[in-house]
Amino acid sequence: MAGHSKWANIKHRKGRQDAKRGKIFSVLIRELTVAAKLGGGVPDDNPRLRTAIDKALAANMTKDTIERAVQRGAGGLEGENLEEVSFEGYGPGGIAIIVESMTDNNNRTVAEVRHAFTKSGGNLGTNGSVSYLFEKKGIITVSSEQDAEQIMEVSIEAGAEDIEINEDLTTTVSSSPEDFQNIKNALIKQDFSIDDSEISLVPETTVQADMDTSLKVYKLLEMLEDLDDTQNVTSNIEFADGMFEELD
Repeated sequence: MAGHSKWANIKHRKGRQDAKRGKIFSVLIRELTVAAKLGGGVPDDNPRLRTAIDKALAANMTKDTIERAVQRGAGGLEGENLEEVSFEGYGPGGIAIIVESMTDNNNRTVAEVRHAFTKSGGNLGTNGSVSYLFEKKGIITVSSEQDAEQIMEVSIEAGAEDIEINEDLTTTVSSSPEDFQNIKNALIKQDFSIDDSEISLVPETTVQADMDTSLKVYKLLEMLEDLDDTQNVTSNIEFADGMFEELD
């Protein structure tokens, strides 16, 4: 269960996206709003909202901003009418990509996503064209300062499916979406420090790409992530060794 983490590429790219503070705040506010709209405004009764609030607090969003977003979603405040939409396609080298968006204008979002794929040498596909290559998983990353053996024991008892020790010595716990909150609560109860937690699409298998393809796909993923309506972008690429050093 230890060794090179299959989450490393996703995590590195996600870290670069999260550095764009204005973008990540917009993403978090939309997630808070839609989570409250779909499941109600009480975090204890709405696991998705609980997770969204935790991520917003971790990003140093003020409680007032969080509360306004939740109230807007739960119907307490007027606001834009957002809907969740997903797009599937292939990037350079046949890499499968899923874009999860929240939008108040589906036609605009479709056009922007299609333009990004086309400009980068990819193709926007139909619903179901690549989604079968991914599955939803609960992903919890625990601080590198914690005891991996104890994390393993607590997580497995709470329903974890897989545990990996990453190259930065953090520990990643994966589970079914249904067991995600139970595992997170069990780790918190034992005073483990959670670095990150979310329910995400994860590729069942990854595709090793050469340097040229890796750089082209990375550019496409960046373009898609920078779109105003984008919430998450997931692919099944395994980037070429040394690619991030070349970018830096």
